[in-house]
Amino acid sequence: MPSASPLTDRLRRLAPEAIAFGIIGASNMLLYMAITYALLPIGAVKASVVGTVVTTTLAYLANRYWTYRNHTRTALRREYTLFFGFNLVGMVIQSGTIAIGKYGFGLTEEHDELLFMTVTLFGIGIATIFRFWAYRTFVFLKPPVDGHEAAITELDATAGLAELSAVETPGSVARLDLQPELDAR
Repeated sequence: MPSASPLTDRLRRLAPEAIAFGIIGASNMLLYMAITYALLPIGAVKASVVGTVVTTTLAYLANRYWTYRNHTRTALRREYTLFFGFNLVGMVIQSGTIAIGKYGFGLTEEHDELLFMTVTLFGIGIATIFRFWAYRTFVFLKPPVDGHEAAITELDATAGLAELSAVETPGSVARLDLQPELDAR
């Protein structure tokens, strides 16, 4: 029977990351909600898109330099492109819930402001779970394990999407032999 210790250790390492992500997310959510509420007269879906675009850059900077500051840094263009792409997916999730409220349930901006904000919060919750998973899996790579991660990233631009570190369990050996690729350079 497996011990709970590895799970406890993993949760203990994940907690500071999740807390920082949550603080950044809560701050950006408040800003997003303010922008969305202020721009409701132009349309709920358009207001949601504007709010997402504004808060995405702020979230990237805060996550790169606080939440994931100890993770391997890759090219700014790569990170921001992936970050923005995953935020677009999150925006589709959020705006999709608003669109369902508006077009599926007949909510109107003039009479249902509080319901729109409730639907928006629901969409934010779903999108937040998706973003947290995507950022830590694809955008901000895990810290180097054996020092070869930079060589992988330089060799192949898509290598940054791969999981670069293996979780070692007692009795298993995780090894990455990069010597042939390094010799080829």
